Parts: sequence; structure tokens; C-alpha cells
Amino acid sequence: MIELESLAGFDAHLAAGRTLSGVVLQGLRLRDRTEKLRSAEVEGALFLGCDLDESIVCGLITRGALLFPRLEDVPFDAYRSQLYTPEELLGSFDGSLSYDETLDGKIYQHYLAEGGPKAPRLKETLARRLHDHAMTDARDEFIADRRLVALMGGHGLGRNEPGYAEVAGLSAQLTARGFLMSSGGGPGAMEATHLGAWFAQRSAAELAEAISILAEAPFYTPIETWLSTAQRVAREFPRQSEPTESLGIPTWLYGHEPPTLFASHIAKYFSNSVREAGLLTIATQGIIFTPGSAGTIQEIFQDATQNHYETLGFVSPMIFLGRRYWTETKPIYPLLHKLAAGRAYQDWVRITDDPAEAIEWIESFVPQKPGDA
Repeated sequence: MIELESLAGFDAHLAAGRTLSGVVLQGLRLRDRTEKLRSAEVEGALFLGCDLDESIVCGLITRGALLFPRLEDVPFDAYRSQLYTPEELLGSFDGSLSYDETLDGKIYQHYLAEGGPKAPRLKETLARRLHDHAMTDARDEFIADRRLVALMGGHGLGRNEPGYAEVAGLSAQLTARGFLMSSGGGPGAMEATHLGAWFAQRSAAELAEAISILAEAPFYTPIETWLSTAQRVAREFPRQSEPTESLGIPTWLYGHEPPTLFASHIAKYFSNSVREAGLLTIATQGIIFTPGSAGTIQEIFQDATQNHYETLGFVSPMIFLGRRYWTETKPIYPLLHKLAAGRAYQDWVRITDDPAEAIEWIESFVPQKPGDA
């Protein structure tokens, strides 16, 4: 299926003598392309949130096109074709702007005003579903053919705690080795994941210096202070060339937790269930679980279910970082080890205190897809 997501792509497609039959056109402003649309074949074309001249709408429908109109009374684009950037969501945050004035803050306030997770208006819930569908489409385009590793851990991990630096260092090394790191995209261990990716081409000393700046605001409340220290790090240590990309996948369900500035790409969702399932499914190179509470434990069992029944046709590593935590404080590992006994993933449920060992396991894993020998 052909997807046209830019006017340049639209023009090039028609200039090559192709039709629009069966083509998806997403979020395009086509008012000054009206005459081209009048003469184009559009049978089976799908127009998602395109800005069209009113004089042509009925004709497109009559000729077999399917139109999903723009939704103008929501502060987000329900048909956006690209992932968010932190600059788009949070602006050039320097401490002078209230978080509520950022795009992310405005969408969250709208989300709350519309009933939060229990929005009563059908139009609102439809807009959210369309938005999340667009996010998934953009996410899948971004991660295609990439080796993606997810890191799960507590949102309450302070920037001044040893575990924060450990996660950042681990992520930096994996990113430098060509893996695409992903997380829930919020604070704590999630932020550390993306900070590490950001610093993948810098020295350990520079990463330590950045963490010392961030530690001036160890937790995400107040939000403005937490964000302003992150912005300071971003200014003093600009993102370098690839590989420094990473993918954050947060949700407005937990909108009181701001998204991290250090993820290069952000797929933010309204539906937490869609977000969680997607994050676990795309991490085909493995998931590293660092200490966390209920949310992390929920993700562990979701991932175990996926591996247990080989939902994707193959299994992937479940690596627990923190032996004492996962065997005594939250004794999940012994249960998972028993659950995996005799199953295809039994050799990929592993535990360690050594980040280098976790990296070695991730690098040694080769996903085996259905039909592979």
C-alpha cells in the first residue's frame, strides 16, 4: 500500500503518471491541488484528515474515494503522519514557560477536561483512537528493520541514584552497538534510557557531568525544574550524529509524568493498553527489566505471556538486572524461571548484576522468525 504523507510525495506520485487508486493520503493540505484531484483516478483512495476544497469533496466520494474529515476542535492532529519530537511537545523549554503552556501540557489539560480515561463524548474518544492509530503507523515506519531493545523500570528512580547512572551507561553502550533503545518515555529509569542513547557518541565523563546537572532536580516534581535541567543538558551537550536515536512511548493516561526530552522520537498515546502492548511487541531483540514496582511487574507478565505462547512466532530475551531485587525484594524471577521451564524461552529468562553481561546476552540473540531454519 502506498502512503503519501507530504505534498512533495503527492506531486512526485502524480508526475510519475500514477493514479491515486488505493493510495492513502494522510494529513495533506490539498486545496491548491484541486485541479489535479479532479482529473486523478481515486477509486479506493483513502483521504485521512486532508484539507480539501469543498467543491471537490462530493466528487471524490462519488468517484470511489473514502474521506475521513479533519477534527478541528481538539488540540492534537488525529491523523498526524510523523512521530512527535521533544521540541514539538515541550518547546524550547528554558524555565520561563509553564508546562501547561506546552503542546504536551495543553493536550493533557484537554484530556482531563474531556473526562480523562472515561471521556463521555463519542467524538472525543474517536479522535483519540484515530490519533493512536496514526501513532502506531508512524512508529512502525520508524522502527522498520531496526534491532529494538526495550528497558523497563521505575518512574520514581531519582537522577541522583546509582541505578540511574547504571541504566544510562547500559543504554549508551547498546545504542553505540547499533541497537535502538525504547522505553515508556517518562521519568526515572525511562529517562535514563534515553539520556544514555543521547550520549552514545560521548565519553563516560561527559555522561557523568550531565547526570550531575540533572541531579539538581532528582524527581519530576516540580515539572518545570525537572524539565529545565534537562534542557540545560541538551544545550550543553547537543545530540550528535547517529547512533543516538531512541524511541519513547509515553501516555497521557499518566500525563502528570512529563515525557523525557532525551528521546529523539516520541510515540505518545491516549490509550495506555495500546501503548503497553505495542512497546512489548516491538522489542524483538529483548527487554531489560530494572527495579520497578507495579507497572514494571505488569510489563514482565505481559512479556512472559507473549513469550510463553510465542505470539510473534519466536521468543526474545527477558533480562532481569538486579539479582537481589528480583529474587528477594520483588521475587518475580524465581516464578518466571519456573513458568518458562520446558518452553522455548526457558534459556532466555536470565538475571544478572552486571550490565556488561546483559549487553552480551542482547548481542548474542538472533530472533528466529516463522519459516526460518
